[in-house]
Amino acid sequence: MMDILLPAGRAAIDLALFVLLPVMVVMLSLMRLLEAQGLLDWVVARLTPVVHPFGLTGLSLFAALQINFVSFAAPIATLAMMEQRGASDRHLATTLAMVFAMAQANASLPLATLGLHLLPTLGFSVVGGLIAAATTYHGFGRKLSREEHFTDDTLHHPTAEGTKGVLDVINRAGAEAFKIAIGAIPLLVLALVLVTALRHAGAVEGLTDLLTPLLGRLGIDPALVLPTFIKYLAGGTAMLGAMDELLRQGLFTPTLLNQSAGFLIHPLDLPGAAILVSAGRRVASVWKIAALGAGVGIAVRTLSHLLFI
Repeated sequence: MMDILLPAGRAAIDLALFVLLPVMVVMLSLMRLLEAQGLLDWVVARLTPVVHPFGLTGLSLFAALQINFVSFAAPIATLAMMEQRGASDRHLATTLAMVFAMAQANASLPLATLGLHLLPTLGFSVVGGLIAAATTYHGFGRKLSREEHFTDDTLHHPTAEGTKGVLDVINRAGAEAFKIAIGAIPLLVLALVLVTALRHAGAVEGLTDLLTPLLGRLGIDPALVLPTFIKYLAGGTAMLGAMDELLRQGLFTPTLLNQSAGFLIHPLDLPGAAILVSAGRRVASVWKIAALGAGVGIAVRTLSHLLFI
């Protein structure tokens, strides 16, 4: 048992502190500086009319930026703010569907250091998110209430005036990144322990052998069985830990990683859905409809990765 626990713990610490933490510090600092300088507000103001036909609002765009460049949990604050400020159920479902369907930064950014093609992944993430939003707003969620009472459709944030202001923003971003990285360690350890234990017990080989005939007929690589199992039960962070271990051992390839990114990198899994719907009562009430729309967006992302990467 100790032969399984200690190497898994070392690998999790290494991944969290030397891969996840540096990436998150840089990206969060950049995002917070752009936010403090008002550049994100400028972008959102100009893109809001473009995304309005998809059923999205200005706050929805903040949620999209947060899921793509911060972490899967970052949009919780935006979803909660939308509910508090009177967004309609239809807009809440649409925004949640978009978030469910997009690539989560806490998995995609670290995986870029392991061979993931980041720019195509982010591009397909945007396409999948918009399709999920449009499908939800005009399809699955068309019977939801459209009544809203918006008082303010912008996010309020600190400004970066002078050197001290910039340093304060960077320090806050660094602390936020550190919290994300440290918070990921328990899941990473458990995921790596689970992967190693299942492999030692022969469970992975047994499950793979059982599914190989069916997967062969569908043209699916059996190596996807383990990361898919971990992803949907334990979440994207756990999948990141498992993927790092599989790539190091040569049991997974960067090519297969890029081809499978569409259905492996998004927050529509048990932990991700549970955390995101905690944003508010009305958000939780529309999650099923949002999940249906997100499924369409994830399917589009999956096909895009298979066809174009």
